[in-house]
Amino acid sequence: MPTIDQIKSNMRSTWMAGDFGVVAKTISGSAEEFVARLALPPGTRVLDVATGTGNLALPLARSGCVVTGVDIAPNLLEQARERAAAENLTIAFDEGDAEALPYADASFDAVVTMFGAMFAPRPEIVVTELARVLVPGGTLAMANWNPASFTGLMFKLGSKHVPPNPDIPPPVLWGDDATVRGRLASSFNNIHTQLIPIDFDLPFAAPGVVDFFRKYFGPTQVAFSKLDPAGQAAFAADLEALWSEHNVSPTPANHTLVRNQYLQVIALRP
Repeated sequence: MPTIDQIKSNMRSTWMAGDFGVVAKTISGSAEEFVARLALPPGTRVLDVATGTGNLALPLARSGCVVTGVDIAPNLLEQARERAAAENLTIAFDEGDAEALPYADASFDAVVTMFGAMFAPRPEIVVTELARVLVPGGTLAMANWNPASFTGLMFKLGSKHVPPNPDIPPPVLWGDDATVRGRLASSFNNIHTQLIPIDFDLPFAAPGVVDFFRKYFGPTQVAFSKLDPAGQAAFAADLEALWSEHNVSPTPANHTLVRNQYLQVIALRP
C-alpha cells in the first residue's frame, strides 16, 4: 500500500493536472452565493482551505474580510494570485496541506472550504486542524458534495472504472449528514446542515461535457490516464450516458444543464 507521503504526492499531482481554474469558473456564482449566506462582517480573519483558484477567497476579500487561502497545488495558487491582483485585492495565498495547516493556533475567526478539504485522506486530522486554527467561538463553513448528488454519482461511476484506495474514506462522506456530524462532534458544536442546489450549466452536449472534464478536471484526467484504450472508451461511454440521463436542458444537442446539490455545513468551535 502507498505511504501517506505517496498519497499526498499523488493528490498534489492530480489537482495540478488539467486546469481546474477553467472548471472553477463554471461554479464561481455558487461560491459567491455561499459567501453571501455567511455574511461575515468586514475585518473577519478568514482562512479558505483548499482555496484552488480563489473562488471563495475573492468574494470574501471583496466584502472586507482579511483573507488567507491555502492549497496543495502551486499552479492553482498562481491563478488565484493573478485573479486577486486583477481586482486589486490583498489576499495571502500559501502552499499547504489541510492536514497540516501552516498557521498558529487560533489564527482565524472563520475557516471556509468549498469542495476542498473533503478530499484530504484523513478526515479526523482535518477536523483537528480546522478547529486548531480557529479562535474559540470561531465559525467553520463547509460546502461538500454529498453521496446522493450528481457529483456523488460521478464519483461512484469513476470508482467502478478506477477503484480507489480502500484505506481512504470516500470524499463524498463529508456530504453525508450523519457522518459529518459525527466527525465534527469532538471539536465543534452548534452544527447546522442544509442541502443547497447548484447547477452544472455547460455549453456542450454530453460528449462535449465529458471531453471538457477530461481535459480540465485533474481527477478525471488522471482516472483516464490509468486505463487502457478499451477502458477509456468504456469510461467515456458511461460518463456520456450519465450526463445525458440527467440533462434537463431544452436543447440537449448543444447544451447541458444538470441539477446538482451539496451539503452546507456550519459549525462553531467551542
